[in-house]
Amino acid sequence: MPISANLSLSAAAMTISEGHLSAATWLCSPNSNSRPNDIDIDTIVIHNISLPPSEFGATDANGTHYVKALFTNQLDWQAHPYFQTIEGAEVSAHLFIERDGAITQFVNFDERAWHAGRSSYLGRTQCNDYSIGIELEGSDFSPFTDQQYQVLAQVISAIYQAYPKTCQHLTGHSDIAPGRKTDPGDYFEWAKLRAMVTQNRMG
Repeated sequence: MPISANLSLSAAAMTISEGHLSAATWLCSPNSNSRPNDIDIDTIVIHNISLPPSEFGATDANGTHYVKALFTNQLDWQAHPYFQTIEGAEVSAHLFIERDGAITQFVNFDERAWHAGRSSYLGRTQCNDYSIGIELEGSDFSPFTDQQYQVLAQVISAIYQAYPKTCQHLTGHSDIAPGRKTDPGDYFEWAKLRAMVTQNRMG
């Protein structure tokens, strides 16, 4: 059943096996590659995205969500004027969480998704090498939904279980690319999310 259909699922209901999240729909992105050898996955980066900007749930003529089309290199650059400003972009994230809590996974967690761009965290550059990128459907100018927070907290708890070194490193795109990126934005409630993750992990 879709994760949005039962938001009372416990954190234990989400598991990660061989780099795949059990609660996610799989949609492979070509915008990924291998992580450097012997690197630890130790950071989670939260983003927001909407296509066109600040429009949620918009789809192309085939009914494909524009964000999913972008991450799979299927976006019609002529479908909206904004798309022409990002034409040719090859980007992805490990996960995309829609407004209703539905989760799509584009890249195996053990692989490198192209989500961070030029970035640095705690003095280390190339954040894509060692991080997991999670995109929330949203913008800097509107609150996120309760469903998104509930699902995100469960996802993070599952990631912490599978990749324990991430437990101390939960950050935003704006923190690893200051001045260049602003997401997840001022509306994102970090304290709320951290409290929910703690509650999930305590059972």
